[in-house]
Amino acid sequence: MLSLIQIILLVLSVAQWIIIIHIIMSWLINFQVISLGSPLVASIWDGLNRLLEPAYQRIRQFLPDLGGIDLAPLVALIAIYALRIVLINNAAIFI
Repeated sequence: MLSLIQIILLVLSVAQWIIIIHIIMSWLINFQVISLGSPLVASIWDGLNRLLEPAYQRIRQFLPDLGGIDLAPLVALIAIYALRIVLINNAAIFI
């Protein structure tokens, strides 16, 4: 059972890094440090959006409209951290 918890924690860590990369990339695009005119940047951006938008859409349903501020990535990161804490603190139950 411990192996399953470790696998879940690994998946959560990967998801966390994907969200962080998406956030940083969105800042770089908005501040015109990188351009979507580059095929590599555009394909990475499109892949990240396709991967994360379904989760973000579910989160946005519960958040108030704040105009240009999107808190969905922040809420997703907080949810991942909370889930990691719950799994780590309760790992002894599953051993």
